[in-house]
Amino acid sequence: MPPQKPETIDDYIAGFPEDVQKILQQVRSAIREIAPAAVETISYGIPTFNLNDTYLVYFAGFKNHISIYPAPVGVEAFKKDFEGYKTGRGTVQFPIGKPMPLALIRKITRYRLKENARKAENNNGKAIKKK
Repeated sequence: MPPQKPETIDDYIAGFPEDVQKILQQVRSAIREIAPAAVETISYGIPTFNLNDTYLVYFAGFKNHISIYPAPVGVEAFKKDFEGYKTGRGTVQFPIGKPMPLALIRKITRYRLKENARKAENNNGKAIKKK
């Protein structure tokens, strides 16, 4: 993680070695492709995409992996997709040094878009803000 708290996703990505920067930009682009209306920001010190006044997807770089949050870890539809990757409570880790599964990142983002829209609909068109 970058040594100082970044103010933008560009600042965050710039804090990593060049090879990791390229991977982080690929992840960012994959999310942006599926959620072009999402707003980029930094939350909890990591890149975040917000939509409908709440978070959509976070991602973060580490020494040996890239994490995506929240990932639908307990969702049956993703069970096979996550085989071979380390998962935890709402996160999936993709190792650096292997091809980044951009199609899976897009799939996660599509899933999160549906969840986000459902939440906004259930709250009369206004999602509950996450802190």
